[in-house]
Amino acid sequence: MKKLLGLLVMSGAVLGALFLLTSLAHMGGGEATQAVTLKPASMVQEGSIVSIEYTLRDEAGNVIDTNAGKEPLTFVEGAGQIVKGLERELNGMKVGDEKKVQVKPEDGYGLPDKNAFHEIPRDKIPLEGQKPGAMLMTKAPGGGTIPMRVHEVKEKTVIVDLNHPLAGKTLNFDVKIKEVRAAEAK
Repeated sequence: MKKLLGLLVMSGAVLGALFLLTSLAHMGGGEATQAVTLKPASMVQEGSIVSIEYTLRDEAGNVIDTNAGKEPLTFVEGAGQIVKGLERELNGMKVGDEKKVQVKPEDGYGLPDKNAFHEIPRDKIPLEGQKPGAMLMTKAPGGGTIPMRVHEVKEKTVIVDLNHPLAGKTLNFDVKIKEVRAAEAK
């Protein structure tokens, strides 16, 4: 699950950076394409390419995820690639700054949605996944994958939960700004 979330965040960061760079390159209508360079920036602001080290803990203080001592998480500030509560709190920070950030569910992965619970025939679920808490993957209409958690197993059906696993949870981040870059047209 952590690898999938990390992959989705990294994919979003790459797409966001490409969108930003493409947008900058096409400014000015039909004129010649401009080159874009990445320069160090003094602080996190909208459009900055930001790299952070983080540890995410639940309300009891248990580590949910961390990249400490690993590759930093890189994203475009203001592009919605990380939870909005964390993104908002990083604005204005500088390289080397550290901060503890508490993100309420509304500004994290949202509140659980009762409409995200679905009952499906038991024979459509692999036998090893027919236990409460089991994490499964299903195909999305667009071809991607969606994680789902088995909520309840009945005689002929299984109730699955498509809510994000952290929906309804208060998130506690320890964050350190590792790098801030700004894209500029030449």
